[in-house]
Amino acid sequence: MKAEIEKQKEYIEQVKEINKNKKLKYIIQTFGCQLNENDSEKLSGMVEEMGYKRTEDAKQADLAIFNTCCVRENAEDKLFGKLGELKKIREERGTIIAIGGCMMQEKHITDKIQESYPYVDIIFGTHTLHKVPEDIHKILEKRRKIKDVIDIDGEVYEGIPIKRDSDIKASVTIMYGCNNFCSYCIVPYVRGRERSRHPKDIIEEVKGLAKEGYKEITLLGQNVNSYLVSENWKENGKEYKGINSFATLIKEINKIEGIERIRFVSPHPKDFTDDVIDAIAECDKVCKLVHLPLQSGSTNMLKTMNRRYTKESYLELVEKMKKRINNLTLSTDIIVGFAGETEEDFEDTLDVVKKVGFEQVYMFIYSIREGTPGARMENQVPEEIKHKRFDRLKELVESQIEENNKKYIGTRQKILVEGTSKNNEEMLTGRTDSNKVVIFKGKREDINKIIELKIVSEHMWYLKGEKV
Repeated sequence: MKAEIEKQKEYIEQVKEINKNKKLKYIIQTFGCQLNENDSEKLSGMVEEMGYKRTEDAKQADLAIFNTCCVRENAEDKLFGKLGELKKIREERGTIIAIGGCMMQEKHITDKIQESYPYVDIIFGTHTLHKVPEDIHKILEKRRKIKDVIDIDGEVYEGIPIKRDSDIKASVTIMYGCNNFCSYCIVPYVRGRERSRHPKDIIEEVKGLAKEGYKEITLLGQNVNSYLVSENWKENGKEYKGINSFATLIKEINKIEGIERIRFVSPHPKDFTDDVIDAIAECDKVCKLVHLPLQSGSTNMLKTMNRRYTKESYLELVEKMKKRINNLTLSTDIIVGFAGETEEDFEDTLDVVKKVGFEQVYMFIYSIREGTPGARMENQVPEEIKHKRFDRLKELVESQIEENNKKYIGTRQKILVEGTSKNNEEMLTGRTDSNKVVIFKGKREDINKIIELKIVSEHMWYLKGEKV
């Protein structure tokens, strides 16, 4: 694996030489989750070492990269729309177009691109991201179309260059793939089976981030709490600081000087073991906002979804966590209108939302993903009913958020200051431990620091604070 990365670094140098003195620009557009965003940072890292500078204007791009998601249908529509826009630009400028990510692991999508968008130069998959330098080199040298997608589970490659989007917050992928096969989800088919990174590589990456001044890290994985150290590492004497589970990994990262906040997404309720709960409770740097995907509050629907927990066990887990973890807040994901969902099933979801009182709820209307068991189910819920249920859930969630926000007024909160507010450059913005957006009047030197604010007012999607 090291040899492969060294080989790609040679291609980076060769492309850099080809691009010398040309002042070339690239644009990268990311669809999807934080894992995709982290992959895009790696793509940016490789591309910038090849001599390209980033632009947000597609008309100026000599290289256009799309990093795709296939979890929701609208991601496909967005991609094809963007490709249509790029056709004329490519004709005028000779722009190299590369498309990667999860969507490229779906044969019907790559077939459509090759048939309807023949001007796309490079198609690469989730397991071949590291080979982008080689692919670009081939295009520059031979200008022939490249499809670089493999269906087998990819390797875990270390040492890929990375250009991070933030100077204070960073994502660190700890594992790849998923073994759960939820019936609505395409991820295991496009990301492959679970592969965990060696703990030493993770710890060294986080230590490096701390030295660079990063304050907050988010540990990423399709199912982070199933992170597991390979038995092969143990047998070959490659154990590292006693890390053999997600809980022990969190505890070791908590010791790293300079890192002040640790978050993680996404865990699975079925794998939320007591040692992980204890680690969250005991580690002072681990944020007490825990993302705990529900998907549905109905035991019947959870069985259909192959989630392997029940409404009752989920609520029991929440109660256990609330008793063990001081100041716990919870966020969640909910899918509305999965195949076979009845009114009674939906009422169960509303019931769980009422009982838990989530800090944040990410709500999605179910859309069929080709290649999943859910796509083959005959009892699909009509679109009209899905949307009506979604609106009811949204109304409940927003009423809870509005009520919950009032609890913050008068409290003192530690805020990681991220920069100026997007809507008002005279205000600064940051987030609480519980991920609440807070705006306040401050000085530029406050940016990239954790400071204490008093919350003076609440609004639906943000709080307003004053410096103490």
